[in-house]
Amino acid sequence: MTTENGRPRPRITSAGIVLLTLAKRVETELNTALTPLGLTVARFGLLAHISARPGASFSDLARMSGVSVQSVHTGVKTLVAHGLVHDRTARAGSASIIELTAEGTRVLRRAEQVAVEVDAQMFGPEADPIQRQIGQSVLAAFVEPES
Repeated sequence: MTTENGRPRPRITSAGIVLLTLAKRVETELNTALTPLGLTVARFGLLAHISARPGASFSDLARMSGVSVQSVHTGVKTLVAHGLVHDRTARAGSASIIELTAEGTRVLRRAEQVAVEVDAQMFGPEADPIQRQIGQSVLAAFVEPES
C-alpha cells in the first residue's frame, strides 16, 4: 500500500502510536502559534490551571498539569517574570497564592483563541479527512452534547 506521493504507507497497528504522533504534530503547531505570546503549551496549560483555581498550591498545579512540583515552580517563576501571574504571599515557608495578573488574563484569552485556530487548522473543514474524523471522534467521546 502506498501514499499519494508514492512512499510506502506504514502499517498502523497501534491506536496509541497514531494518537501520540498526531498529538506531537498538534503540540508543535500550537507551540509555534503561541510563541508570539511568549508562551509554550506547558505555560499555556499552567496559566489555564491558575485561572481555573486561583490560590492553588504548587502541588495542586503539579497534579493538575501532570508534572513535578519543581517544574511548576520553574514555570510559575517564568510567568511571574513575564508579568502574567503574581504570588501574593511569596515568602519562604508560606503557602503561595498564585493568581493571574490583568496581563495574564489578556494573554490567556488570546492563547485560547490561538488554540481554537490551531484546532481548526488541524481538524477543521480544510484539514486532512482522517484528522477531521479523529477530531470529531475525540469531541464526541469527551464533550457532552448541548441540551
